[in-house]
Amino acid sequence: MALMKFRGPVDEVSAVDRLASEIIGSNIARVLGSDGLLEHTPRVNIVERKGDYRLQMQAPGFDKKDLKVELENDTLTIRGEHAEEAANDEERYTRREFAHKAFERSFVLPNTTNTEKVAADFNNGLLTLTIPKREENKPRSRQISIK
Repeated sequence: MALMKFRGPVDEVSAVDRLASEIIGSNIARVLGSDGLLEHTPRVNIVERKGDYRLQMQAPGFDKKDLKVELENDTLTIRGEHAEEAANDEERYTRREFAHKAFERSFVLPNTTNTEKVAADFNNGLLTLTIPKREENKPRSRQISIK
């Protein structure tokens, strides 16, 4: 059973991918084992535990104020936007490889979750969401005596 289904932006297709698609019949990145996520999209780990789910997302270079977590119906959306520094008249870049960064990832939560008690924590570039299971869906165990 899948915990969460990824709902992402439309994949950008390069000219090489288009050409390879015509020759091979599918997106070359997928043939080579890519999951289709853009390189700048933060990666996640999702773990199911006894009483909850834990989603961890790497967001290096982002501050807590740059991130926004929303829950609408059964869809959890995480957005991040990091604005670039204001231009300085006394400096001129001879090379600039990083600037404005933005991402958005959405996940459809299973109906076994308690969406009222989702908690988020951000520490050292790692966003951790704890998504509790509803009480009636938590596994129960007890000893049964044999007569």
